[in-house]
Amino acid sequence: MEFDTKTAIQEGKTALGIEFGSTRIKAVLIGEDHKTIASGNHDWENRLENGIWTYRLEDIWTGLQDCYANLAADVKGKYGIALERSGSIGFSAMMHGYMAFNKKDELLVPFRTWRNTITGEAAGKLTELFQFNIPQRWSIAHLYQAILNGEEHVCDVTFFTTLAGYIHWQLSGEKVLGVGEASGMFPIDSQTKTFDQSMIAKFDQLLDGAYPWKLNDILPKVLTAGDAAGTLTEKGAKLLDVTGTLQAGIPMCPPEGDAGTGMTATNSVEVTTGNVSAGTSVFAMVVLEKPLKNVYPEIDLVTTPSGDAVAMVHCNNCTSDLNAWVNIFKEYSEAMGIKPDMNQIFSVLYNKALEGDKDCGGLLAYNYFSGEHVTGFEEGRPLFVRTPNSKFSLANFMRVNLYTSLGALKTGLDILLKKEDVKVSRMMGHGGLFKTKGVGQSILAAAVDAPVTVMETAGEGGAWGIAVLAQYLMKKEAGEELAQYLNQKVFAGEKGSTLNPDPKDVEGFDTFIARYTRGLPIERAAVESLKD
Repeated sequence: MEFDTKTAIQEGKTALGIEFGSTRIKAVLIGEDHKTIASGNHDWENRLENGIWTYRLEDIWTGLQDCYANLAADVKGKYGIALERSGSIGFSAMMHGYMAFNKKDELLVPFRTWRNTITGEAAGKLTELFQFNIPQRWSIAHLYQAILNGEEHVCDVTFFTTLAGYIHWQLSGEKVLGVGEASGMFPIDSQTKTFDQSMIAKFDQLLDGAYPWKLNDILPKVLTAGDAAGTLTEKGAKLLDVTGTLQAGIPMCPPEGDAGTGMTATNSVEVTTGNVSAGTSVFAMVVLEKPLKNVYPEIDLVTTPSGDAVAMVHCNNCTSDLNAWVNIFKEYSEAMGIKPDMNQIFSVLYNKALEGDKDCGGLLAYNYFSGEHVTGFEEGRPLFVRTPNSKFSLANFMRVNLYTSLGALKTGLDILLKKEDVKVSRMMGHGGLFKTKGVGQSILAAAVDAPVTVMETAGEGGAWGIAVLAQYLMKKEAGEELAQYLNQKVFAGEKGSTLNPDPKDVEGFDTFIARYTRGLPIERAAVESLKD
């Protein structure tokens, strides 16, 4: 096996994917079977400078170079050879944000990341103008807010893009974006698979010739999965590998966002499929059959890497409060002189939840460590409350804390599933909530009233996802759609477990969410009464 892998590396039958997450840059090298053969990473942190969350350009390049060097060292250590080539390369990163450049290709203002909430006025006005939800973190909201603020740099903009688009441009010379990443800059027309021209016309009309550019002039070109997106230039090869070992000329796939790579990594790019990533925060994405009838501030509309419309519900809070309660039981064990095994504690407590009443026995909890825009909160207070007649047991207590970890998500998803009648054929679950086998899975199945599958590969992550998209660029057959490729060539034979929703669990979760909605004024009072 090692000989085969070594030969594949030497012959360039590999694909390299690198993803810039919020705290880690990760590189993954995969073989023709899409299995990981080497990896590397680099930890980094955003900075708050002059009230703006940012990463400096030197952070980006030193981080990328260190990450790649660690990958090359992993190849050398495992296979005894230098990494000189790859069959293809792909880059992905946190979506959204704002990187604006002038005609000399100089960055005009520090990179404004997705994390900034400084574009409320612009997002609101554009949502009204387009009749399409424009969240604060979207690139167009950042551009328009800079215009509303009267920032001088806007006159000099000749190109603006995202982090993934910037890295790809520097390494290939191509000002392009994958459609999934582009959908976090500006709305996409799913028929044409590019920026919505009617909305671009409205934006240009809004500006009324005040600037020396039209919006189409300064946006990147949009590509879909499988499109050629340029090759690694000599300059790019030296930027990536400072030792000069990596050869230029490697084909590159369109740069994508972390949402698109997550969909790829969980095999949820087909219409009516979805995925839920549940850890510290939680988000759900569902690939739509048809456009939504109404505009909702709780629902973001993005696309798959192939350009199909996706509805996304993103919530700030998921497992933090749940983990805090589990730690209380750890402290209790220690106080009793029992050496705790955290895996066992999680397993026992999570499984105990399955013994609880379907509606949690009348208990109520909110897991709001921070604000939650889906339910209208700028701040949060973790909260547990019950009536004297509630059935207060360990099973119900753990069940209510599991339910509430998906409470805000359920609130947003109910807009899709009940108001808009969106169909979900299956949901893929990944993240920390699903580590205890079967428990988080059954809770999610009750919340979405659809089968939930957890794959053994669910932990592979976005860097693997962009490597798969890079491999798709080279290995796809004529007319082979991404969904088909993933089903037949990447995930065929993959082991996973699927749980169907129990109708009584679904009914119980609905009863809980009605109580959760009625109780939001209690959470509001806690925020107003308890100040840090």
